[in-house]
Amino acid sequence: MSVPKRRIIPVFIPHLGCEHECVFCDQRLISGAHDPVTAEYVRVACETAAATLDKPSAPYEKSAATPGEKPSAPAEVAFYGGSFTALPLERQNEILEAVQPFLGLNPQNSIRISTRPDCIDKVTVDRLINYGVKTIELGAQSMRDDVLARAKRGHTARDVEVASGVVKSAGLSLILQMMTGLPGDSRDGALYTARRIIDLKPDGVRVYPTVIVKGTRLHELWLSGEYREHTVDEAVSLCAEIYALFYEADVPVIRLGLNPSDSLSDGDAVAGAYHPSFGELVHSEVYFNKAVSLLDGVAPGSSVTLSVARGHMSKIVGRGRENIRKLTEIFSLMALKIVESDIVPGEIMIEIIP
Repeated sequence: MSVPKRRIIPVFIPHLGCEHECVFCDQRLISGAHDPVTAEYVRVACETAAATLDKPSAPYEKSAATPGEKPSAPAEVAFYGGSFTALPLERQNEILEAVQPFLGLNPQNSIRISTRPDCIDKVTVDRLINYGVKTIELGAQSMRDDVLARAKRGHTARDVEVASGVVKSAGLSLILQMMTGLPGDSRDGALYTARRIIDLKPDGVRVYPTVIVKGTRLHELWLSGEYREHTVDEAVSLCAEIYALFYEADVPVIRLGLNPSDSLSDGDAVAGAYHPSFGELVHSEVYFNKAVSLLDGVAPGSSVTLSVARGHMSKIVGRGRENIRKLTEIFSLMALKIVESDIVPGEIMIEIIP
């Protein structure tokens, strides 16, 4: 049997190393982290995590190699937020050195770093590999140069392509991040970005709709009327379509929307597509769209049963059973029942009783 699912030890390095000031960015507010990260902080975080990984309450499975013995849970120290490889080299190495004792506890433990596409090259990747980095996340945000320029990203779509190729060629896992609702972007533009990202064959993606954070340049543009906010409803509809593209291409979507934080929920997210349950809203929309396609042509007055994967009931039902109500009304159904079964997550099966 397999070792338990990898656990994440998040370390946020807000805005460290990055010389750019993207119009949407305030990593301290977005991540909830405010203090610079030190090697000592990382060492303590790893030691704390190591003390909890082998607790009896953890969901272990028996190791095939050593029957009856609990395997150590593999874990990943993930550096989020700032552009890791834009930090001074000495500081990067100090932080990575602090993780090494933790990596020695389990050969499957690893490191993930997040950075900019223009801060990665072969020499850098080779050094990161020597420290145990196995996953690199790149903030692509858009594959349209005009949108990147208006967002003041400081890199091009070509930089994303080159950096992605370097990461993949080195045998590392590649995660790409994209945004919707950036200044100058459009629905078609965001779908274009998603398709270009699919062409790069990442191992996963994060999709972040634009949120207007207090004090950013985007906040100023919004207040002056130069930028129209990307609303939650717009973002949910668009991200559901983007999610469907990634699903069909077999590219896992590992995050939809910003992680909720106290500062964002308490008013620092002044407008835009911020919602604490944004991912759930998107998944509900994805299921709704699939159900609409399946029900097309069903005779009015029919009783229909839709089957979804176990644990996915709430996604298709929607908030306050909104999806059920809308589907029943749109197709004039006598009854609509949702059941869970052993089907592939994301798929729907239909049974119709005329």
